Amino acid sequence: MTSAPGTEPASHLHASALELLHKLTGNPGAHFHPGQFEAIEALVAHRRRALVIQRTGWGKSAVYFLSALLMRQAGSGVTLIVSPLLALMRDQVDAAARAGVRAAMVNSSNVTEWDSIAAQIAANELDVLLIGPERLNNPAFRENWLPRILPNLGMLVIDEAHCISDWGHDFRPDYRRIRTLIAQLPAGVPILATTATANERVVQDVAEQLGANSGTPAGEPSPGQGMQPTQPEQSGESHLASDVFILRGPLTRDSLRLGVLNLPDSTQRLGWLLTHLGSFNGSGIIYSLTVSAAEDTAAALRDAGYNVAAYTGRTDADERQELEAALKENRVKALVATSALGMGFDKPDLGFVVHLGAPSSAVAYYQQVGRAGRGAINADVLLLPGTEDQEIWEYFATASMPTQENTHALLNALREATEQGQPLSVPALETRVDVKRNSIELLLKVLAVEGATERVDKGWIATGNPWTYDAQRYSRVAQTRRNEQNAMLDYERTTTCRMQFLAFELDDRTAQPCGQCDTCAAPWFATNINDNAAQAARGALVSVGVEIEPRGMWPTGLDRLGVSENGKPLKGKIPADLRPETGRALARLTDLGWGNRLRELFTNAENTPEIDAPISPDLGKACVQVLADWQWQQRPQAVVYIPSPVRPQLTQSLAHGLAVTGKLVDLGPLTQVQDAAHFGGNSVFRCAATVHAWDAPDEMKNYLQEQQPTVLLVTDLVDSRWSITAATRLLKQAGAAHVLPFALASTH
Repeated sequence: MTSAPGTEPASHLHASALELLHKLTGNPGAHFHPGQFEAIEALVAHRRRALVIQRTGWGKSAVYFLSALLMRQAGSGVTLIVSPLLALMRDQVDAAARAGVRAAMVNSSNVTEWDSIAAQIAANELDVLLIGPERLNNPAFRENWLPRILPNLGMLVIDEAHCISDWGHDFRPDYRRIRTLIAQLPAGVPILATTATANERVVQDVAEQLGANSGTPAGEPSPGQGMQPTQPEQSGESHLASDVFILRGPLTRDSLRLGVLNLPDSTQRLGWLLTHLGSFNGSGIIYSLTVSAAEDTAAALRDAGYNVAAYTGRTDADERQELEAALKENRVKALVATSALGMGFDKPDLGFVVHLGAPSSAVAYYQQVGRAGRGAINADVLLLPGTEDQEIWEYFATASMPTQENTHALLNALREATEQGQPLSVPALETRVDVKRNSIELLLKVLAVEGATERVDKGWIATGNPWTYDAQRYSRVAQTRRNEQNAMLDYERTTTCRMQFLAFELDDRTAQPCGQCDTCAAPWFATNINDNAAQAARGALVSVGVEIEPRGMWPTGLDRLGVSENGKPLKGKIPADLRPETGRALARLTDLGWGNRLRELFTNAENTPEIDAPISPDLGKACVQVLADWQWQQRPQAVVYIPSPVRPQLTQSLAHGLAVTGKLVDLGPLTQVQDAAHFGGNSVFRCAATVHAWDAPDEMKNYLQEQQPTVLLVTDLVDSRWSITAATRLLKQAGAAHVLPFALASTH
């Protein structure tokens, strides 16, 4: 019988752990990396709370798998691992199985397996259970699973623990629920938090939350006993803070060769990639900052003969799994990915990582380049910064930050409904607060973590707990982000060692110059762009035209906002004979080519409307090209435009120019009869603001009724698509046979 944790001599524990390590690795000669056994000993022998910050490939998963098995041998129950991504969970379950660890995961992708997994836990037949942080906010999991797991919990593991900290509040707010979970744990349950990306600020934040309600179990050594710090030059620093055992190792990666290549525009960046992608060894990842950039880059590379695929937040779950397998098995040269392919993706022989555009922080960059060079091979890492990077950083930062106005509006709506005994779903909240759905979901999670709201079976309720908007916290987060963005710009410009720069940003002061990056040695990458690649890049980025899919359903809740027609609510399907055809926009604002030009135009116009001016010749010609390439079934005979309160000259000149060029009847603008200038808010409010916003002048109505033409409907910017939906309905009711929407720009 194995001795209970806390009583087994360290030599016996080491022998048992080493035997399991040999099984885990399949190598009878394997030995612990410096610091690995110390972490296992802190967890198993002393039931400590531990934070391990070690570089990718050091073996953090070995620490928690071995500790879980040792705890199981001592009679403890299942180990619960909170893990952020499905791809990471799948890899961890596969790795556990190879090591003889009985592991399962509970998430939205395997609902049909939940009953059998619950039966395994009840029968004490499971060693490790992996969940996403969202499970902690799920009423069924809190009420039905946790009461069975916690009384005999072997260990709690928080993987990618940096997500707890402020900088990741908008990535996974539910990570902050872990503090509440920790407070519910029985005395003596060890806790392990792991990450490869944490500076000292994040370390202290995580350590503080791990120390929630912590105390030394009866009979256990006081902090520091039996845990002598290891030598920093060998395995990093080991110390205790807030009753938490912290093991920080060196974060430099000898297997990575870093470089930065500054090129003037997206055409040259894509041209360089078309020229040189084949020279990279093995297969790898090409990161971009936006979904459309990833899709456009993948399309251009495929057209040039490269076997690549796009991997983004729009990629279906099943397809993601297949693409991950294709990359791991070297069936593709590269995946062109957004940050959707990130933490936890494990391919030991990943040969390269290229960034078309820089992430907004050195921490995020280190996380992504850490996918490469994890095995015995070396890997090349190259950053091609974009002139548009800072605009994209600002867009995402602004979109994700809760505002005081939105948060109070949401909470007041919940309080009112809760007082009436009525939980509210997210769609129901959309009809009560003018906030976009993704922002509502984020706000609900933030408020739930802070105790102001609670998710129940039929929606969300207000708890009644006192709550105030933490303006200082969000100001601190915003300032931190600005500092991290500036650090990323400094990385691009530095003349010192790039690996040392990244390590210093993560507060690893032991880092020495790597001797192989483009500043330590010399640029290791070619800089030429061949003519064929340059021409192909120009062709890909000046290509014009993206589809605008028509809306098919009215949003739920219009009746609540007083929107109806002839006394009847607008709900359900929009009649097919009142919908527009599939439309076109010149480009998305996030596109690599025309998107750069349009982003500059629309950002300036939003901020300073007085610069509104007629459309420029180059944009006009590009729009004409979209019409020339549009394979419509019915050629338009007339042009109508939706008046813009922000860009009236731009929109009028675009519509008039298309009418003249296409020899179409210029019917002019719709007449605005109520305020439709609604640039923010959610789908329900946008629809309500536009559905009765315009009327057609009598002259236009007469023409439509007599000629029943196909109409080209022109607008400057398409976002929610409710403006073109409402205008189409009006035109068709007046007699138009078909409506073809056309926009200068689309946000999606």
